[in-house]
Amino acid sequence: MSGQVVRPRVPAAAFAVLLGGVSGALHLGKLPPAVPALQASLGIGLVEAGFLLSLVQVASMTLGLLVGLAADTIGLRRSMLTGLVVLTVASLLGGLAGTELGGAHAVQWLLVLRAVEGVGFLLAVMPGPGLIRALTPPGADKAALGLWGAYMPLGVALALLLGPALIAWGGWADWWWALSAVSAVSAVWLWMAVPTDRLRPASAGPASGGWSSRLRATVGARAPWLVALTFAVYSSQWMAVIGFLPAIYAGAGVPAAWNAVLTALAAAMNIVGNVAGGRWLQRGVAPERLLQLGFLTMALGGVAAFAQAGQGADALGLPPVLRYIAVCAFSLGGGMVPATLFLLGVRLAPGPSTVSTTVGLMQQASSLGQFLAPPAVAWLANRVGGWHWTWTATLACSLVGMAIARRLGRIRPAAEMA
Repeated sequence: MSGQVVRPRVPAAAFAVLLGGVSGALHLGKLPPAVPALQASLGIGLVEAGFLLSLVQVASMTLGLLVGLAADTIGLRRSMLTGLVVLTVASLLGGLAGTELGGAHAVQWLLVLRAVEGVGFLLAVMPGPGLIRALTPPGADKAALGLWGAYMPLGVALALLLGPALIAWGGWADWWWALSAVSAVSAVWLWMAVPTDRLRPASAGPASGGWSSRLRATVGARAPWLVALTFAVYSSQWMAVIGFLPAIYAGAGVPAAWNAVLTALAAAMNIVGNVAGGRWLQRGVAPERLLQLGFLTMALGGVAAFAQAGQGADALGLPPVLRYIAVCAFSLGGGMVPATLFLLGVRLAPGPSTVSTTVGLMQQASSLGQFLAPPAVAWLANRVGGWHWTWTATLACSLVGMAIARRLGRIRPAAEMA
């Protein structure tokens, strides 16, 4: 009918980019389900397991900006393809390290390859928002970036759900090889679906020059730092809460099978928030308002999930079912934050050729928050003898996020016009 408005659709090429991001997140989340099997087969200790878990975050925390700069330099499609190939090869070799080929140095090989996977992960995900922006028509870009914001919780939730079953069936090496195959398939689809990188025109603006000028343009602008700091206060509290859910539920006597399902479901609620955030942005909701709504939901969910008066049998707080619903609300509301920040990162970058560099700064800040927040929350829980003061950390992060959102609301119109 002539009166109907036809909304642009997200193209298949954008879904190929999304699969590339999800496959990278699968590698990020593949290790936690495998830790018991690694301890049993290779005899690794808790310290070595901790290094295996944190090496990817260390790579993101130290190299995010530089890898984003490299992605802008070599081309977005080429960078993502390179990252997926690195993940494919590193995971393939990691599985071989668990066989007789690894020998006595299997653990050392796994540590080295885990660091390589961290670089591959960055190369694969840094170009994602820029590629989606280039591939998606203007009417569908907000929804597409909302989908991209879900790549991390989707990959981690899938790893938590599928990893234990596959490891129990075939061993952790088969789990490594299966994810190597996923990355290979993602690379092939990306190579077929996404057009080759075009040469950057010389008139694209001052930020389109050499790497040094793009770096100066990014770190010298105010908006990328504000977006990155907002990402840090979001990801730090989300990782602290979701990361410790298995330990919290195990301490409460929840069976292991239910523990995995409940944790994966809470993480998956973040996906719903990402998709909903993209839809609301597409319908015209101001990004700063959506950020404030997301942080407000996280603040209220964190307080409801953890706050209580007293300890032990005399403690006063919400019943366990309502606490779990509050955790899910915390994760769902938080999902609106990355969906919005990826849009702002694309729009508030100093120029089209600095989008991946800006996203790299965001990733570096996010990883720093994820690296520091869980130990800080664990220290707080250890000092007070329980998790009942965790809400103070989530509330503080949410208040900072809401304050920065107001600041972004003041500078966004001028920055977007510039």
